[in-house]
Amino acid sequence: MPTLTRPARALLGGAAAATLLLTGACANSNSAAQGAAGSASATAGAVEPTGDIPEITGSTLVLRVDYTGGFVTPAMLATRIPMISVYADGRVITEGPTTKQYPGPALPNLQVQYVEAADVNVLVERARSAGVQNGVDLGQPGVADAQTTRFTLLTEQGVQTVEAYALAEAAGAANGLSAEQVRDRELLSGLIIALQDLETTLGPGRVKEPADYQPAAIAGVAMPFQQAEGDPAQTEKAWPGPALPGTPLGEGLDMGCVSAEAQAAKDVLAAAESATAITPWTSAGKKYTVQLRPLLPDERDCDDLMKRA
Repeated sequence: MPTLTRPARALLGGAAAATLLLTGACANSNSAAQGAAGSASATAGAVEPTGDIPEITGSTLVLRVDYTGGFVTPAMLATRIPMISVYADGRVITEGPTTKQYPGPALPNLQVQYVEAADVNVLVERARSAGVQNGVDLGQPGVADAQTTRFTLLTEQGVQTVEAYALAEAAGAANGLSAEQVRDRELLSGLIIALQDLETTLGPGRVKEPADYQPAAIAGVAMPFQQAEGDPAQTEKAWPGPALPGTPLGEGLDMGCVSAEAQAAKDVLAAAESATAITPWTSAGKKYTVQLRPLLPDERDCDDLMKRA
């Protein structure tokens, strides 16, 4: 199992930094992940975890950058895919290139890569040095309808989160921010650049080639189907998962969310391969548009998506 240790050097203005030191063979990791993650020995001086530390398995989220808010639809809020998610077993999950073809595919192009356990630690250290810790005040720039960039990091002190409203939109200008807030935002922007180019950040040959992410579960946000003017005709498909529309997303919203796992997830994924983003799905005699969202290793159902929206 991974061990939490304290390194000798200090980060973040002299505060003792907690580094998540990971072994490459978590008890609950699958064999493919184990082989890619490698092996790293726990260093001397290991200490017991303090704070709100989850039980660490291969599917434990270590580092994530995602978005909240912004001028988007409720369905997009619920199904938005994180920019990057790094897990304890070395999996790194991102969204791959998208097609400009319309209508696009029903399933998003999620990609998984693997890094060594020691390189997971490198990314943790990078996030710590960029200032990902609770309580950081990044200000509120005068920008309307922008999204918030959220950084989440697992450390020995627990899960650390920092949120930056309009991080990209307010870059390079004061916008009512203090000099310290501008500096802190630049550090976080630099972290994003580093995470988007892992080959440069970690070194040549340190990142495995990407492969299609194979989810164990999938969620779908369903709303009554309406043929939009100008859309090409689509073939109806029978929905093979739990009955639509599912759990309501919110008061006054004519949409719901369902999640499927095990064989039901396989059935939905198989059917989605020949569907598009505007395919009408039929369930109990009604037609729906369903926005599909493969669930990530740390997500179980629609509730997890709504917590992060």
